[in-house]
Amino acid sequence: MANADSDVLRVAIIGAGPSGFFATEALFKSGIAVTVDMFDRLPTPFGLVRGGVAPDHPKIKSVTKAWDKTAQNPGFMFWGNVEIGRDVSVEELKRCFDAVLFTSGAETDRRMDVPGEDLQGSHAATEFVGWYNGHPDYAERRFSLDCESVVVIGQGNVAMDVARLLAKTADELKSTDISAHALAAFTDSRVKDIYIVGRRGPAQAKFTSPELRELGELAAAEAMVQHDDLVLSSADVEELVADTVIAKNHELLRELAARSTEGKPRRVHLCFKMSPVRIEATDGRVRSIVLEKTRLEGSAGAQKAIGTGETLEIPCGLVFRSVGYKGKPIPGVPFDTRSSTIPNTNGRVAAGLYVAGWIKRGPSGVIGTNKPCAAESVEKILEDRPSLPRAPMRDSAALRGLLSERKVVPVSFAGWQKIDALEQERGKAQDKPRDKLTRWEELLKAAR
Repeated sequence: MANADSDVLRVAIIGAGPSGFFATEALFKSGIAVTVDMFDRLPTPFGLVRGGVAPDHPKIKSVTKAWDKTAQNPGFMFWGNVEIGRDVSVEELKRCFDAVLFTSGAETDRRMDVPGEDLQGSHAATEFVGWYNGHPDYAERRFSLDCESVVVIGQGNVAMDVARLLAKTADELKSTDISAHALAAFTDSRVKDIYIVGRRGPAQAKFTSPELRELGELAAAEAMVQHDDLVLSSADVEELVADTVIAKNHELLRELAARSTEGKPRRVHLCFKMSPVRIEATDGRVRSIVLEKTRLEGSAGAQKAIGTGETLEIPCGLVFRSVGYKGKPIPGVPFDTRSSTIPNTNGRVAAGLYVAGWIKRGPSGVIGTNKPCAAESVEKILEDRPSLPRAPMRDSAALRGLLSERKVVPVSFAGWQKIDALEQERGKAQDKPRDKLTRWEELLKAAR
């Protein structure tokens, strides 16, 4: 709720994901008089927790219960369906708010830059994740699972999510909040082999131990690991000693490699020290991917993959790239094109402008990693508070009028709650937590 009192710190937060809500919590717990107006281009809050976390990971999504409580603070206002830079400029925001904090994440994916990357059947993992999670930007996409082999390039948690869902049966997924169109496709899937490919070794893989452990617990798929891939160099050993996650991962990989095959109908192959060279096609569609074997050079913590010249070809009908993510520039805000982040010093960008989360430090860590990152940025806002020029417009009426003139209809948190209630009601009939609305028009209709 807007407050016209000039002693109240007015903060705008751009992005309604984990970093935005962690920052909001920190501001409300600071003990000062503060209001928070949170903006997101989507009509729904919670960012990657709603649109990125795999549907078979409901415990991770439970963090939204705390954010629901945060949103009930009388000093909080949600502006969904409002894109900064398109619907309202940063300069216009600065006239209404004393501080603007950007928590917009890393919305786009990095490319592999290999021939054939744009063939039919070659996709960014972010598109596939958005599709099966019911993200309205991707609901109209089509992913044909009528092939027997799929290759996922990358060995972070997103790559593991993609591979795990491809390896699961419809029965394992039907009680989750997976989108209806995706469940139908997974039900008819013909996929038998999923390859998770990384250019470096197991000591450099970025997945977490729980994600790896899940591959060994699939009902209809076996995790395949080659013993030779687990041989460690002295530099690898140093990395294992320095990082307990890497050490645990290596232990789990050894356990998977030691298992005898059970004859399950699907297989997930963990492939190390391979790098994509090109994607081959038949009639414009992916037919196979050519990989080059690599070797590692360099000291512990700085090993690089060097091509050996030896290649192999894996027949496949789909390729998903999950090789990193990038932030998007926002008009009126500095942007580093090399790192795809907003340049900052511990969260400070410029007078009255701040940043937190992946758009601050790059795509790293898990959801909880964003909490201390957001707290650091909020600390800078609070330190600067005495010197921040007070915004001339001390309530949100002018902003609402501006959006009205531009035919933009914001979605409030109450509007989101209507969406939430409808999705849960639809889900009950199917014995699942929710049945998501996946089209922009149906989301906006439900909110109103």
